[in-house]
Amino acid sequence: MSLNWKEIDLILSELELPGCQIQKALQSAFDVIALAVHGRGRSRMILISLSPGACRFHETFRAVPKTDKPLRFAEFLNSRITNGWIEEAVQLGDNRIVRITVRQGKNRCRAYVRLWSNAANVIVTDEGGTILDAMRRLPKRGEQSGGRYAPEEMAADAGTREYQVREFPGIAGSSFNEKVDAYYAEQGGRLSLESLREQVRRNWEGKIGRLAASLEKLREKEGDFALAENLKQYGDIILANLGKIRPGDRWLEAENFYTGEGVRIKLEEGLEGPGQAERYYGQYRRAKRGLEDVRREIGRGEAELSRLEEVMARLLAETNPLNLQKLLRSGGAKAAPTLNADQKRPGLSFRRKDWLIIVGRDAAENDVLLRRHVKGNDLWFHVRDYPGSYVFIKQRSGKTVPLDILLDAGNLAVFYSKGRNNGEGNLFYTPVKYLRRAKNGPKGLVIPTQEKNLHIKVDEGRLRELELCRVEKQ
Repeated sequence: MSLNWKEIDLILSELELPGCQIQKALQSAFDVIALAVHGRGRSRMILISLSPGACRFHETFRAVPKTDKPLRFAEFLNSRITNGWIEEAVQLGDNRIVRITVRQGKNRCRAYVRLWSNAANVIVTDEGGTILDAMRRLPKRGEQSGGRYAPEEMAADAGTREYQVREFPGIAGSSFNEKVDAYYAEQGGRLSLESLREQVRRNWEGKIGRLAASLEKLREKEGDFALAENLKQYGDIILANLGKIRPGDRWLEAENFYTGEGVRIKLEEGLEGPGQAERYYGQYRRAKRGLEDVRREIGRGEAELSRLEEVMARLLAETNPLNLQKLLRSGGAKAAPTLNADQKRPGLSFRRKDWLIIVGRDAAENDVLLRRHVKGNDLWFHVRDYPGSYVFIKQRSGKTVPLDILLDAGNLAVFYSKGRNNGEGNLFYTPVKYLRRAKNGPKGLVIPTQEKNLHIKVDEGRLRELELCRVEKQ
């Protein structure tokens, strides 16, 4: 159930957004974005959901999780409205379209939040109505970069139905925004806690059920393999009764001297007596190896079953629907508390097209990177005639560093040097194995050999792209 236009007006009147500064845009999912704003003495988080049946715009009092990788629209918004001031936040008549005008320096843009269940969107335009970008790019509606969007020019939809502000359950004295936030967290369509928990049950109970069935089959196979000792006994009995076996016999009836009981053993046509025994010994060896494999598989399966049950319990215990939605998208995975290699390494790290570029920001970091984090075939970059960072490209086995990655490293080397204000610079690069430390020189100082030259003009667009590829550290 989406908000009606009177409820949207009430939400806007409580928020009092004009005069507030936008600090950041966070996109926790493809159809959910939040704006961190500060004004009137406090910081708030404004949630925008385009989820069908639960389109809404209000302050949220729950933490908004970050995505593991930045999403396109959030990155666009951060480039356009971060540190911008909200000059206007109004609804256009009763059309359930909120227009937010933001001034960032000398530039202004308008963000239109359209809260229609069947066509919800967030569209950002310049002052003339030219679309800069949209949360949902819809070419058939012209809602993509370069298109035009000016809902003020459309006729207002007066409609025939009279809407009222509904009574949402909540604590007495709480704001309408607080009541709406609590209501949608519990009952907000497919983004409500109950709906998400049902999805958890459906997904994880299915996985657990399939794994339990596989384990049952493995245990049956374990029982079959556990009879392997009988095969060895059959071989021993055949060897002890070779005199009783005649050509063409299909069965051997003899005493099982292991148990003292009679036994009837099937014989293979065309095999001599010792060959009959070897056939059972071979089956015994294969069964014994299979038993070990099956038991290993059972151990892994039981560990996975325990993990799935633990993940399901953790997901069902989550009380923040936005966190639960993110966990569902990531398969229930939770970030490990231990530091990985990227987090332990000093300096800045950038992952670009499967290549890792590392930047040491001062002499100490340059020295640590040289001693502990790079190897002989990794490439080293440094600007000539200026002090600055060491930049390294980690070598990939069997791969040649492409020109784009060389240019990335070169731009970073110039940008993080004392010569950055020149906008260009000469630098040299060589594999780490051709560096030697300067005798009695300061920390990190090296002398390159077999170096190659590169002239770089700083490319601001490339540097912005690299910033999006930066590996964040906790």
